[in-house]
Amino acid sequence: MPLYGLTLFGVLHHAAFNGSRVAVSLYAISLHASPATIGTMMALYGLLPMLLAVSTGRIIDRVGTRMPMLAGSAVVAVGLIIPFVWRELAALYVASGLIGLAFMVQQVAAQNVVGYIGRPEDRPKNFSVISLGFSMGSLIGPLIAGFGIDWVGHANTFLLLALLPLAPVAVLALDRLPLPRVRPMGERSASSRIIDLLKHRELRRIFITSGLVAAGWDLFSFMMPIYGSRVGLSASLIGLVMGAFAAATLLIRMCLPYLTRRLTAWRLLQWAMMLSGATFVLLPLVHNVLLLMALAFALGLALGGTQPMVMALLHDAVPAGRTGAAVGLRTAMINGSQTAMPLIFGGLGSIFGVTPVFWVAAACMIAGGRLFRSRKP
Repeated sequence: MPLYGLTLFGVLHHAAFNGSRVAVSLYAISLHASPATIGTMMALYGLLPMLLAVSTGRIIDRVGTRMPMLAGSAVVAVGLIIPFVWRELAALYVASGLIGLAFMVQQVAAQNVVGYIGRPEDRPKNFSVISLGFSMGSLIGPLIAGFGIDWVGHANTFLLLALLPLAPVAVLALDRLPLPRVRPMGERSASSRIIDLLKHRELRRIFITSGLVAAGWDLFSFMMPIYGSRVGLSASLIGLVMGAFAAATLLIRMCLPYLTRRLTAWRLLQWAMMLSGATFVLLPLVHNVLLLMALAFALGLALGGTQPMVMALLHDAVPAGRTGAAVGLRTAMINGSQTAMPLIFGGLGSIFGVTPVFWVAAACMIAGGRLFRSRKP
C-alpha cells in the first residue's frame, strides 16, 4: 500500500536527516569548531529550505511528485557522503546546506502525495500514520549517529547514514511504489500567486496555526534546557524532560487514527492548542523534575498531534492544483521559525527572563485555539 511505503520512506529520511544533525555537530566538535561555527552549520539546514520551499512546491504542482521525491532522496545520500570523502570542516558546511535542501524537497513532495491517498475523509488518519514514521525516524537517527561515532568513527558514520535514503532511491527509480495519480498543474497561470493562498480564509487560519505550532515546538526545544539549568537540573535530568516530550509525540501519533474516527480534525486541533497554552502557563512555575516531565509529556501530546491535523485540513482547503505550493509555503514558515525563533527567544529571555517568554507563547497558543472555536466542522 502506498501509505505504508511512504511511511517507511519517512522513517529512513528522518533517521538520515536527524542523524546527520547529530553527526555534523559532533564531527565539528572533534575538529575543534567553535559553538558559533556549529550554530551556523545548524542554521544552514533551514536557510535554503526557508528560501526555496515555496518554489519547490510550485515545481511539484507542475511536474508531479515521483521525480522530486527521487531527486530529494538521492541528494540527501550525496550530502551525507561528502564528509566521508572530504574530511575537513568545510565539508560540513556543504553537507548541512545540501542535506537540508534535499530533505525539504523530499518532504514537500511526500506530504503532497499523501493527501491524495484514499478518500478526503481518510486524510487525518493517513497523515497521522506517516507522522508516526517521522517520529520513529527522529528517534532512530540520533541513536545511529551516536553509536556509529563510538564504533566506527565520525566520517564512517556519515557513510552509514547515507545507506538509509538509498532504499527509497532504488524503489522510486524502478517505479516499484504505486503512487496515487496527482494531476500536475502544468505551466503556472497568471492567477497562481502565493498571495492568493494567503488571502484564502481557511488556508490563512491553517498557516497561522502551523506557524504557532512550529514556534511552540522551537520554544520548548530551545528554552527548556536553559530553564532546566536555571532551576538546578543536571544535564541527564534535562534529557529526561526532553525525552518525555519526544515519547509523547510518538504516543499521540499512534493514537490519532483512533481519535480521528471519533473527533473532527478541527476539534482535535482546538484542544491541542488550548492544552499547549495551559502547559506553557505552568512550565515556568514548576521546579520539580517529575512535574516538569509531566508537563513536557502533556505538551508533547498537544504539539505532536497537530502536524497531521494541519496537513489534513490544508489538503481539504487548498484550491485544486495548488497543493504543492501550499505545502511549500507551510514548510517555508516552519524553516523560518527554526532559523529565527532561537534568536528571538534568546534575546527576549536575556532581557525579560524565561517566564514572560513562556507566557507570551501561552497567550499565542490560546488565541490560536480560539481560531477554531468558531469553525463549524
